[in-house]
Amino acid sequence: MDKCESKYCGCLYYSSNALARLMTKMADEEFAPLGITSSYAILINSINEKPGIHPKEISQQMQLSPSTVTRLIEKMETRGLVERKSHGRITEVYPTKDGIDLQQKLKLCWTNLHERYTAILGKEESTHLTENIKQAIQTLI
Repeated sequence: MDKCESKYCGCLYYSSNALARLMTKMADEEFAPLGITSSYAILINSINEKPGIHPKEISQQMQLSPSTVTRLIEKMETRGLVERKSHGRITEVYPTKDGIDLQQKLKLCWTNLHERYTAILGKEESTHLTENIKQAIQTLI
């Protein structure tokens, strides 16, 4: 897509979705060699960082509905990267050995993604944009 010439570029809703689509495409390209998308990478990172994490906490971290998180977990469970353990009504999610072994490759993909968009936007603009988006999210929640 060339420069934004749409009459909607001045709309926050339109622009934020366009940016999200561009960033998702870029991120998914970085994670493609691992056979996962960026959403799965965030999920696995969250589980590796906090073994035994509850799906509700993952849902809050990822800003996704619980049902979407459940589907993501199920997919990674079938791939052998995470496992669920139930204790009564409580479900905890743990990384498997393969999930833990994937962490260094995930970290490299995140680094590559950061370097890729920073090279395009510039370090200062990248940092500034990230902080502004973070503040907007916190205000709107």
